[in-house]
Amino acid sequence: PYGTPPRDTIPDFPSAVKSISYKRRKDVFPMRRLIALTFALTLLVLPVRAASASRYVALTFDDGPSGKYTRALLDGLYDRGAKATFLLCGYRIKDYPEIAQRILEEGHEIGYHGYSHDSMKTMSRRGIAQELMDTEALLPEGCHPAFLRPPGGFSSDAVQQVAQARGLAILHWSVDPHDWEIHNKQAIEKAVLEQVHDGDIILLHDMSTSSVEAALDIVDALLKQDYEFVTVSELARLRGQRPKAGTVYKKFPPPEQEIK
Repeated sequence: PYGTPPRDTIPDFPSAVKSISYKRRKDVFPMRRLIALTFALTLLVLPVRAASASRYVALTFDDGPSGKYTRALLDGLYDRGAKATFLLCGYRIKDYPEIAQRILEEGHEIGYHGYSHDSMKTMSRRGIAQELMDTEALLPEGCHPAFLRPPGGFSSDAVQQVAQARGLAILHWSVDPHDWEIHNKQAIEKAVLEQVHDGDIILLHDMSTSSVEAALDIVDALLKQDYEFVTVSELARLRGQRPKAGTVYKKFPPPEQEIK
C-alpha cells in the first residue's frame, strides 16, 4: 500500500497545472467581460460636464504711458495674467520710454494714438502721416503696430486713407464707461460689467487711480465669469479675422452673434 503507484496513474505535473490554469481562465474571462461592461454602462449614466466655450474680451487703454498709473496697471495685469492693448501717444512715449518697453516685453499690444493727441479729424493727410511717423520713431525696437485709434475716435477720409497707406486698421470700441470723465471707480465698473459681452473691446485710460483700480476690478470680476483677456490682434485671430488696413473695427464677436 505504501509502494510507488503505477506510473500511468501519476498525473503529468505540467499538464495538470495547464489544465487547472485553463479552467481558471475560462472562469475569469466572462467575469472580466462583465466588469468591463458594467463600467462602460456606468460611464453612460454619469453626468457629463459640458465644455463651455471660452469668452474673450480686449481691454484697451488710451493716452499713455503715464508714469505711476501705467506702472500700477501693468503690475496688476501681470499678477492676473491678463493682456491688454495700449494706444500710446508719441509725446508720452518720449517721457516714459522705459514703460513703453515694458508694455511690449510683458506681451501687451501697442497701437498708435497720434503724437500730440490733437484731433485728426481736421488734419491733412500729411499732418496725420507726420503724427504717425513721429510716434513710430519713439516705439520700442521690434514694435510694429497693427492699429490706429484716432484721438477721441474722430475719423475722416484722410485718416482712413493714411491708415490704409500705412497698413493700419482703425480701432474703435464697443464698451465705453467714460472713465476719463466721471472718475468714479464703482460707476466705471458698473458701466462695463452691465454692457460687456464676448468679443467686446473696452475703452479705458491709464491716466488716473480710479481708472486703474476699476480696470483691475473689472478683470477680477470677468475672470470669475470665465472670460479671458487678450490683445485686440489676438481677439481678431481667435475669431478668424484678419483686420484690413483702413477699416474700422469696434469688436470681434463670435460668428453666431455676427449672424444675429
